[in-house]
Amino acid sequence: MRLFILGLGYSARHFVRQFGGSFSHIAGTVRDPGTRDDLAGIELHAFSGSSPARETVERIGEADVLLISIPPGSTGDPAIAAFGDMLATGRRKVVYLSTIGVYGDHAGGWVDESTPPQATLDRTRMRIAAEQAWTDTTRGDAAILRLAGIYGPGRNALVTLRAGTARRIIKPGQVFNRIHVDDIASAIMAAVKHRSGSTWNVCDDEPTPPQDVIAHAAKLMGVAPPPEEPFETAEMSAMARSFYASSARVANAKLKRELGVTLAHPTYRHGLDALWRAGEGR
Repeated sequence: MRLFILGLGYSARHFVRQFGGSFSHIAGTVRDPGTRDDLAGIELHAFSGSSPARETVERIGEADVLLISIPPGSTGDPAIAAFGDMLATGRRKVVYLSTIGVYGDHAGGWVDESTPPQATLDRTRMRIAAEQAWTDTTRGDAAILRLAGIYGPGRNALVTLRAGTARRIIKPGQVFNRIHVDDIASAIMAAVKHRSGSTWNVCDDEPTPPQDVIAHAAKLMGVAPPPEEPFETAEMSAMARSFYASSARVANAKLKRELGVTLAHPTYRHGLDALWRAGEGR
C-alpha cells in the first residue's frame, strides 16, 4: 500500500513511526520541506493550502491510503479545495482526523457518535463542515476519527511540570477527554483496514478533571503540584478559556466494537506511568 499524509503533524508522524513498515511508499505535506530534516524516509511535498505542485497531485492520485490531519480554515478545508475534484474519482481509503470538540457542552454528560454535533463556536462549525465535505467527497466511505486531547512523548503533564508551565485550573464539574498518541496510531491503522467508512470517537476510558492529571504527574515525579487556581479568576488566553466552555464524557465503545481497538493506555494513569518509565519529565 502507498500512503499519502496531508499534514505531517504530531499524530501523523507518530503513526508513521509505529506503522510505517506496513506501507511500500510514504509521502506527505509540510509547509516547508527544507526545514524538516526530522522526517527522513518520507517523501515531502510543500503545501500551504493553495496551488499544489503537479507532483503532489500525482502522488495523491497514486495513493491507496490518504490520511488527513490538516485543520479547516475560515474558508473551508484546504485539502478539499485543492484536491477535491481528483479525490472524487478512483478508490482509496480516506482517514480524516477530526476532534471530539464537535459535540460541544453537555454539562459532563455522556455522548457517543449518535449525539448530534453542536456548532456553537466558529472552529466547531468549520470542523463539522469539513467532516461532511470528506464524507460527501468519498460518497460516505471516509473514516472520520474524532480525537480527544492528545498526549504522548514530549507532549504531556510530566513535561509541563518539569518546565514549570503546568497549571491546576479548577472549574467544578469540568472534565476533559484525552488519548495517548500510541492509541491514535492504532485507531488509524484499524480504520485503514476497516471495510467501510463511519465516524469513531478516539478517546480513553476515563474522562477526568484536568487538575487530576497534573496531580498524578506530580506524584510520579515526587514534586508538589502547582497551586489550585479558580477558573473564574485565572489569567488565561481567550482560546484556552474557550476549551472550558465544553464539558462532556465521550464514549469509545464503538471504537472497540467496530474497529477492534484495544487501548494500550486506557486511562491517563496508564499513559503517564509509561511515559515516566520511558524517561519523560526527568
